[in-house]
Parts: sequence; C-alpha cells; structure tokens
Amino acid sequence: MEFIVEKIGMSRTVGVPSVPVTLLKIVPAKVCEIKDENEKRALVAYAHGKKINKPIEGMQKKYGLSKEYNRFAELKVANKEAGELDVTPLNEAKKVKITFKSKGRGFAGVMKRHGFAGGPGGHGSRFHRAPGSIGNCEWPGRVMPGRKMPGHYGNKNITVNAEVLEFDPDMGVLVIKGSVPGSNGSLGKVRIVKWV
Repeated sequence: MEFIVEKIGMSRTVGVPSVPVTLLKIVPAKVCEIKDENEKRALVAYAHGKKINKPIEGMQKKYGLSKEYNRFAELKVANKEAGELDVTPLNEAKKVKITFKSKGRGFAGVMKRHGFAGGPGGHGSRFHRAPGSIGNCEWPGRVMPGRKMPGHYGNKNITVNAEVLEFDPDMGVLVIKGSVPGSNGSLGKVRIVKWV
C-alpha cells in the first residue's frame, strides 16, 4: 500500500534510550478510479497548493471533486472502490520505503558534492578547492565517463528503507525511526513493505 505524506520535521522519543524520529503527516486523498483490480492500483486526488488549469478542472468535474483536490497520482491502495483513501494498513506497518526529493544545493564544487579533500589552505599553494587534474596522458587522451566533477547537486528522488515506530490515526501522523531526505513541508511517498 502507498500513501502521500508531508514531512513535518524531526523530534526525539521520550525515554531511555532516546531515539531520533521523523514525523510524517498522511495527506488526505480520495480514490477516483481503480485502475488495476489485481495490483490494486488506483488514481487518487489530493490537495496541494492553489494550482488550477483546464485539465485539472476537467478531472475535478469527471470525478465530482471539490476545488481543493488539484493534484493527481497513481498509487497502490487497499480500497476496493472509489472514496476516501483507507489508511488502516498503517496501523500494522512495521517497515516502509520512503521516497522524497532531496534538498537542492544548486551548482556545487567537488569538495561539497563529492567530498574531495582539496589542497593546502595557505603558503601560496594556489590549489584550494579546485578539482585538480581530470585527464590522462596521450592515451586515451580524453576524460573518462563517470569522472567526479562540479555540477548540479541534490534535488533528485531518493528512496530509503525505514522502520515505523508508531502511527496515530487520529492525527494522521506516522513516526519514523531516524532521518528522511527532503526539506520540511515537502511531499513524498510511503510504501509499506513489511507488516507486524
């Protein structure tokens, strides 16, 4: 089963030992249409932002949705028919796979992006944060594919395995052990891989 979640932030459990946790809020969603009966894949609608255009209005009209449901995604659900997304499987979830977009860091150098050591800081070395030599000699006379270079860092989908410590159905909050990629307030996806 899959769910759309919003990252609230990090906290700690009260007790000994104290465990760092990430809080994820389940985004309320409506199942519009069951796409595949066998794999239980369905088209779901959820609210995010104020974006609206003609295709979104057409989908809202087709499935009888209110104006706030302006985003659509295909998920694996427990529902047998259209209606509110069933979150009861989360009560027995033990392990999940979480997919979030990592924080974007823009164009970064090799020290930040790949952890290069860099050169001496002083004594006129003139080699501080630069990547250094990147090529070879006369043969093959080119830069080999996969060379670690400066470039765009972050802002890509990352999937991690995580352990569920608790689920509060009233608040719709999932308590995950450890950290999760992405910034606070960002949306991601949770998929149950192991039940209690």
